[in-house]
Amino acid sequence: MSIATTNPATGKVERTFDALTEKEIEDRLDRAAAAFARHRATLVAERAACMNAAAGILDEEAGRIAAVMTTEMGKTVTAARAEAHKCARACRYYAERAGEMLADRPVDAGAVDAERAWLRYLPLGPVLAVMPWNFPLWQVIRFAAPALMAGNVGLLKHASNVPQTALFLEELFARAGFTEDAFQTLLIGSGQVERVVRDPRVRAATLTGSEPAGRAVGAAASAEVKPSVLELGGSDPFVVMPSADLERAAEVAATSRCLNNGQSCISAKRFIVHADVYDEFERRFTDLMRSRRVGDPMEESTDVGPLASEQGRADVEEQVADAVSAGATVLCGGERLPGPGWYYPPTVVTGVRPGMRMYHEEVFGPVASLFRVEGVEEAIELANDTNFGLGANAWTEDAAERERFATGLEAGQVFINGMVTSYPELPFGGVKHSGYGRELAELGLHAFCNVKTVWVGA
Repeated sequence: MSIATTNPATGKVERTFDALTEKEIEDRLDRAAAAFARHRATLVAERAACMNAAAGILDEEAGRIAAVMTTEMGKTVTAARAEAHKCARACRYYAERAGEMLADRPVDAGAVDAERAWLRYLPLGPVLAVMPWNFPLWQVIRFAAPALMAGNVGLLKHASNVPQTALFLEELFARAGFTEDAFQTLLIGSGQVERVVRDPRVRAATLTGSEPAGRAVGAAASAEVKPSVLELGGSDPFVVMPSADLERAAEVAATSRCLNNGQSCISAKRFIVHADVYDEFERRFTDLMRSRRVGDPMEESTDVGPLASEQGRADVEEQVADAVSAGATVLCGGERLPGPGWYYPPTVVTGVRPGMRMYHEEVFGPVASLFRVEGVEEAIELANDTNFGLGANAWTEDAAERERFATGLEAGQVFINGMVTSYPELPFGGVKHSGYGRELAELGLHAFCNVKTVWVGA
């Protein structure tokens, strides 16, 4: 089992790490349980001071951690710095708002024959987070910030190709002044995850990753009667109607599809365009995809870096080849770039139909499928013809169409005339095979709380 930093731009292994032994895992779990007893007793104001300190470290050292992320998984260094600053913003959001979110909430005592009745929000305990490599800082912070502010402690099993980012996160919360061992990184392989999920010292689990991984963690947590939150990817639709600002829609479409080198669960992947504007959108979008600069992710001018792994690139190649062999047409890209590293160019494919892998699977690379439709209902039907339901885009200036898309698109979030993204202030999560539960905002903090009813008789 390899836990290593392998630079996607070169394919070279730069650092390797030993996985924890069973004895070391036991020690970490004991320490987490002890830390929870201490951490839950701290005041929210104390936690807020630590969380603000973490935000300061993230802002001040954004360049350092950005270089680590880029080296480990290939995102452009510009995007990596932005990720660090976004994490700082989320830390400050929860530092400022957690007190209000965790405050006792009175309910109508008379309606329940009480003198007083209220809800109290209490932490559950150690929470295991199984996190992916594509946003190696942000995915963790959006769990860790609310969980720690609620009084829980965190155990991080990060993707095995981003160990240095994982260790930075443990260091971050320790330096910020949180209770000792309130956040620990577990350098373990995927085969050891179920054993940790099932351990009685672990009280809940959250996973962002593949559908098979989510099924495994969700099943293990369910078997032990533990709550879990799962975010399992998506194949987001991007619908363009005749009233849309086509120039803006095409630019956002290209930005979304190439975000994080095409490796984002909430990037638009299926572009569903009304026949009246299809030809113009196809031309604009294809030109923009073709113009994206692919290159060294450490260079500021690079738009698209390498895919994170050799296998990831092979998967994308196979999906495109499958579509082409069944009659699809590649408008740009479609072939790996020569030289070292796991580069794949921005690619646009038309003629994708049911039965092709690209129609049914999430494509985790900068590859777009273009579809032509005749109206709103056909667009919604096609958009919903997937097992996923994470995010969705709709572009229209028509008020009735906006309302129809807001209600009809099967997704955890619908963005109209803007790119799907995540904000600390908005709940984030999916439906169908994209998972269940919500991260971020107040729902994300309450996800790992015991919402306790307290009733006092008259």
